[in-house]
Amino acid sequence: MPDIKTESLEKNQIKLTFTITQEEAWPYLEEAAKRISTQTQIAGFRPGHAGYEIVKARVGEMKILEEALEPLVRKSYVAAILSQNLDTVGSPKIDVEKLAPGNDIVFTAIVTRMPEVKSLADFHKLSVTAKTTEVTEKEIELAIRDLTRMQTKEVRAPQTDVAGDKDKVVISMNMKRDGVPVEGGQSPNHGVYLAEDYYIPGFKKELIGLKEGEEKTFTLPFPTEHPQKFLAGKDVEFDVVVKELYRLEPPNMDDTFAQSLGMKTFEEMKSAIQKNLLTEKQQEARVKEEKEMLELLANKSQFDEIPDLLLNEEINKMIGELKHSVESQGLEFDTYVKNLKKTLAELKLDFTPQALMRIKVAIAIRGVAKQENIEVKDSELDEELDRIAGEHEDKQTKERVYSPEYRDYMEQILKNRKVIELLRGIMIK
Repeated sequence: MPDIKTESLEKNQIKLTFTITQEEAWPYLEEAAKRISTQTQIAGFRPGHAGYEIVKARVGEMKILEEALEPLVRKSYVAAILSQNLDTVGSPKIDVEKLAPGNDIVFTAIVTRMPEVKSLADFHKLSVTAKTTEVTEKEIELAIRDLTRMQTKEVRAPQTDVAGDKDKVVISMNMKRDGVPVEGGQSPNHGVYLAEDYYIPGFKKELIGLKEGEEKTFTLPFPTEHPQKFLAGKDVEFDVVVKELYRLEPPNMDDTFAQSLGMKTFEEMKSAIQKNLLTEKQQEARVKEEKEMLELLANKSQFDEIPDLLLNEEINKMIGELKHSVESQGLEFDTYVKNLKKTLAELKLDFTPQALMRIKVAIAIRGVAKQENIEVKDSELDEELDRIAGEHEDKQTKERVYSPEYRDYMEQILKNRKVIELLRGIMIK
């Protein structure tokens, strides 16, 4: 085992200095010489069969040292991390201080330690008010209206007909401000339901009475609360052409309609809608309760200094989540950021407080698990992995589910769930 000196640095970092003797390095040097002999033609020897001294005479001892360095450093570092039970974040910064024939090999590794809770708040004295959940008759009516719309037939109207306040029109639209096209304000096939609210007040009124093929230009102010600040409250010119006009034929909301959806009566369908809405609200309430609960615990606890490396990783993770969300809606991420009137660096800066809170919450959960001796049994973990694997057919995915890395990941997930359930039972009042 190499000699290892440990030094604590600022920002929760540790410097490990490794000194490896020639005797300790010898197995790595031998293996390095063997690898070199397979890659270098040495007269009188088959590839991989020249001894250490022969390879040394052929390429020089320094070449062997350089070839041996990577596996020697990697294995020594990993062994040190495991033996000292260091919980680290990210990759180490390695510097080789001495690498010369006939000398000890000396290298350093600066690692960032996972911060811990210095003082965990007494969560038995903290409380969060449970969210009340109920479903109103109006919400049920809105859900039925959405269901009606999904089942509504759209019948193409004769070209001589004009648009009425219960129809649907498909228009080609071009928005301009001061004669300049608005970025993202062009749509060749924009559907508008004239019986429903539209985000620009007065827009529907301008379309009523138009026929297919008719063009119209009009100016309307954008809502003052519109998220695109350069348009909010500003007058915008609209050039529209009616391309298609449809009459809408909604189904009758009665027992017959309910039966087409597998229900016996309309009242049974309405009851099922109420139950589904209540379940959704309860799930949303649970998420809000847990967020409030965990952030309260984090705010009342004290932590080691959060390393910049960990904070930057969390911010980049949040940027990745946002990018995935934006692109899943068919939008370009760069365009989305541009419309926010921010640079990516400014967006990352905005995410910093939230990223810091997420890190503190994660550390607090680990602290509770450690304090309360919360563990996950192998049988519990096996059952969860079997359940996940059972949801997939392909062999490759199943193998990933049972990999050691995924097993470790799921163990942490299940432990977190246990911690949250414990805290819910104590803190949610």
